[in-house]
Amino acid sequence: MLKWFNFSRAVTPFVLRPKHHVRGLTDVVSSTAKTVEQPPVEGVPDKLYSRLELQMKGIDPEVMKSYAIFAKTAAEHLDIEVGKHWALRKAVKDRLTLLKSVHIYKKHRVQYEVRNYYRFMHFHKLTGSTLDTFLEYIERNLPEGIALKVTKVELQELPEHLRK
Repeated sequence: MLKWFNFSRAVTPFVLRPKHHVRGLTDVVSSTAKTVEQPPVEGVPDKLYSRLELQMKGIDPEVMKSYAIFAKTAAEHLDIEVGKHWALRKAVKDRLTLLKSVHIYKKHRVQYEVRNYYRFMHFHKLTGSTLDTFLEYIERNLPEGIALKVTKVELQELPEHLRK
């Protein structure tokens, strides 16, 4: 049965509690400890990838060449099969023509040009855990001025309706 509260009791006033000072470093350490990935469960198979394609875009071809050597060396240390890697022979140029003066002097123009260089790399026969480790490593060491586009080609089991 429902019990009614007796409101005739003396009401104690709210007491402000002192604030506890928490160090920011302890919060960071405890939060990062929780985000550590656990190893895959025995019953769940690891994903398989037939190919990993890296597309690098940058403005300095020498930096991209040294980064490609770094990525290739990292893949060899992780026993990843390195496929083709190549660069476009010429830069892709984007030109923008503007008037020198906003209002008059239509004949006087300025032309700006941005040259982008591209480099491509293929890696074959990867597992999901190896791929995650490899991508984490090369993305953290990506130099300034280089953009990286990653394409994964995953192997999947044939659907049941197509097996028949």
